[in-house]
Amino acid sequence: MKAVLLLLAATLLPVLVAAVGLPLFLASRDDFGALQTQAERGNAAAQYSIGWRYDDGEGVPVDDAEAVKWYRLAAEQGYPAAEYSLGVMYANGEGVLANDVEAVKWYRIAAGHGDAKAQYSIGWRYLNGRGVPQDDAEAATWYLKAGEQGIAMAQLALGMMYDIGRGVPQNDAEAVRWYRLAGEQGSAAAQHNLGIMYRQGRGVPQDYVEAHMWLNLAASRESGPKAKSFAEDRNTIAVRMTPQQISEAQRLARDWNAKPWDELRGQLDVWNSCCTPTAGSKPSEPNDQATAARLHDAVDLTLR
Repeated sequence: MKAVLLLLAATLLPVLVAAVGLPLFLASRDDFGALQTQAERGNAAAQYSIGWRYDDGEGVPVDDAEAVKWYRLAAEQGYPAAEYSLGVMYANGEGVLANDVEAVKWYRIAAGHGDAKAQYSIGWRYLNGRGVPQDDAEAATWYLKAGEQGIAMAQLALGMMYDIGRGVPQNDAEAVRWYRLAGEQGSAAAQHNLGIMYRQGRGVPQDYVEAHMWLNLAASRESGPKAKSFAEDRNTIAVRMTPQQISEAQRLARDWNAKPWDELRGQLDVWNSCCTPTAGSKPSEPNDQATAARLHDAVDLTLR
């Protein structure tokens, strides 16, 4: 009976995955053999899951070459997560020789199928001229696609680009809009920049209470020199505020931190979607430092 149930699960789970978008590696972790049977029969979701297992060492030894093999089989059937993951393998030189052109090729295919992480990665590559000609306008176009799907680092990058008019027309209101979207997901850099916009009255009416709140949140999410810098920006505002205003700003920060988890689930997307290893995804390129590496210094100078 158990064998029948396992076979039934292995048969139906890929269908469920395709229908509702559940990650197969989360839907079934126990019967690798049954899963591999489905993969060998050509089920793309199962092929992707097998690839992820070899990529991540989930239940099997890490084997990048095997991961690439299974990702490729799924990608060639048009499975977006596998297309993106294959691009990552080429970008990082895992299981294959590093090849920026191939990485971009697979990112583009996945992006064309709506994969937000792939859209973000293409934007990063245009910004940095990796595997494509450097092009700020193209970077902004791809960041917009990813940002509209909720990728917080793309939203942060767009805010930066509108802030200094790089790749897009300079627009304080648009900078604020994108900083806010990323900041609401927990991006400390976006919260910091939004706080500075409130302090300076750029794109929003000047409001020290809002500025203090966002800078306080940003400082609490960082560590080391960056946390110290953010706290200094907050303290610079505090000396201009009344005790009542500071108390109100602190209350707003506490209220923000007390939001229910479902309102903050996007905070995971800041890291899981683009910045830390996930299923079949070990991106070395998009991270908090590299997201807009060529914008970072200019933005730091602007937002003071």
